[in-house]
Amino acid sequence: MSQENLLSSIKNLASTGASIAQTRLELLSVDVQIARNQFLRLLVLMICALFFLFFGLVMLALLIVIYSWETDRVLALTLVTCAFLSIGAIMALVVIQSLRKMPKLFEASISELAKDCKALGR
Repeated sequence: MSQENLLSSIKNLASTGASIAQTRLELLSVDVQIARNQFLRLLVLMICALFFLFFGLVMLALLIVIYSWETDRVLALTLVTCAFLSIGAIMALVVIQSLRKMPKLFEASISELAKDCKALGR
């Protein structure tokens, strides 16, 4: 009789462990889907924004150079080039800062697994 109870207890433990693993894998899958959707949305928005900003900056540069063609076109080209390089450097710094501040991937899954490990350690 005690062997049957032990076998039943082991089966229940294995079933509970499989259920916990399934729940954690589902949570991980949801985290991956959320991260993928956010990444794709941001990628599309960044590409569109960069396209229109680039086109606008090219048109602005042409406007400045054509406007100052008769007076001092070299100075105008120098100023426009310096402005573009400065804006590019500032944007690169903003991107680097935002990459450093990004939340940890699978943060919810990792915290749940840590709770599981702590609960099993008792």
